[in-house]
Parts: sequence; structure tokens; C-alpha cells
Amino acid sequence: MWKDFFYFTKTERTGFYVLVGLILVAFLIYWVFPVSNLSTKVSEQIDETTYKKFLASVHQRDKNWNFNDYYVHKKQEIILAPFDPNTADSITFVRLGIRPYIARNILHYRAKGGKFRTPESFAKVYGLSAEQFKLLKPYITIGDNYLKKADSIRQFMAKTERDTLRFYKYPEGTVISLDEADTTELKKIPGIGSGTAKRIIAYRQQLGGFYKVSQLQEISHLSAELNKWFFIKKEPIHRINLNKFNVERLTSHPYINFYQAKVIVDYRKQRGALKSLKELSLYEEFTSKDFERLAPYVCY
Repeated sequence: MWKDFFYFTKTERTGFYVLVGLILVAFLIYWVFPVSNLSTKVSEQIDETTYKKFLASVHQRDKNWNFNDYYVHKKQEIILAPFDPNTADSITFVRLGIRPYIARNILHYRAKGGKFRTPESFAKVYGLSAEQFKLLKPYITIGDNYLKKADSIRQFMAKTERDTLRFYKYPEGTVISLDEADTTELKKIPGIGSGTAKRIIAYRQQLGGFYKVSQLQEISHLSAELNKWFFIKKEPIHRINLNKFNVERLTSHPYINFYQAKVIVDYRKQRGALKSLKELSLYEEFTSKDFERLAPYVCY
């Protein structure tokens, strides 16, 4: 009777053998090529292909990218001129070559009631380097309201001296040497106070000396009426060597801006040492007036 349950036709036996064979083949494949390893290899191949495509796209983008079109750095032109750190605004500080965040520090310090009593106190500004302070120091002017107060005896003596100078002025017709006068002598000229005298001295140092009286009008707020009090003694002028100084040193002179200094330095690199200003006449950065003003102050 049990044979009735386990009796298979020829077709059923053939199907059974095929099924068993397929099961054995499947186990054999699994044993030789585990599914986990196969899937891992396939995943790695896909990841590697994606990574290579990504690198290729990055290299192609870098090849086609023009960084000069994306970002052009234009250096801020430095204009050195007399300034009072107690009253100058942020624009003045930036023109002097001081970075914007340092200018903000100065304004914040002043807003809190801070004052600069001496030029040396300006050197303590956070972020200002010693080299930059050394460059700016000749142009720092401290107003009378901010000067450091001395002790009672010295203050009395200084006050007496200032009062004496205040009321003594040269009579009409007096002339003094513009290239030799110090601040004490300049303050004896009617219309010139302490601040103006300091600005004249600072500009004279910046130029390297005056060669004509009318250069006083290059200082802001100085009238031509003052010219009658001065003469030029033809003292030797301090000249700048156009073949040695770098861009920063050249731009420290009032008559040379950043772009002109760049032309001079590039000319030296491409064609060698300069022998005269005429060699720069083809550059649009220079005009005939520039050459006329510069001639007494340059050497080669």
C-alpha cells in the first residue's frame, strides 16, 4: 500500500532528477562564488567607476576654469599723508595702508574713550606691525587737545613757552628758509599754528625737500598767501634711486602712485636699469607734468 504513495511516473521522475541537479548546481556556485563576495565586487566596481568619472569631471572643470576672470586682485593704493589718529576716519586709515579690521579696532578704541597722547601710543594698536608703524610715524600729528599732560611744574613752564610763541609773530616782510625752518620758526609766521607747522615738516620729509615755494599748496588748506614768507635756500634734495627701490618704497613718495611704481619695477625686470625718465614716456601712467615734478627727486 505504501508503494502507492511513492510511485512516480517516468515524467515525474525526470522532473525530480532535474530539480535535484539544479539544487546541486546552485550549492556548487554558492560554494565557489559566495554571493557576498560577488555583490561586494560588483559594488566596488560601481564605486570605482563613479569615482573615476567624478575625478575626470573635476579635472575638466579645472582645465576650463579661468581664475583670472573669476578673481582679479587689485592692490589698494597707499597714500601717505599727515594724519591725527584721534580724529582720522576709517577711509583715511585704509588709504594709509592700514587694514580695515585694524581701522575698526582704532575706531572702537576711540568710541570707548581711548585717546592717542603720543605717536608712540599709536604703535600699541592691535594688529599694527612694527614696520608699518615705522613707516607711518613721520606722518602722525597729535592735536593740542590730545597731547600728553605733564606734571604741574613742567606744564606751567610749557604753557609759558607756548604763550610766548603764540603772541610773537614775525613782522610783515620777513622771509625764512622753507627747507631749513623747524616747527618753532614756522609757528612765528602769521596764519601758521602747531598743526600746520607739523604738516609742513612732515610733507618736506616725505618729499625729500622742497625745490620751490609753491609746493606748499600741495598740502591741504594752505593758501598761496603764505608763500611770501618763504624762500628756497637750495639745500640738497634727498633723491630716490629708481633702479633700487621696490614698489612699496617708491609709492612712499608723494609724486609716485602704485601704478607708476609698478611700471618702473616691471621696466627694470624686462629691459634693465633706467637711465632717464624719458624711457617711461610711452607709458600712459605718466604725464609730462609727472616727469617735471619728479625730475628733482630721482636718480639712477
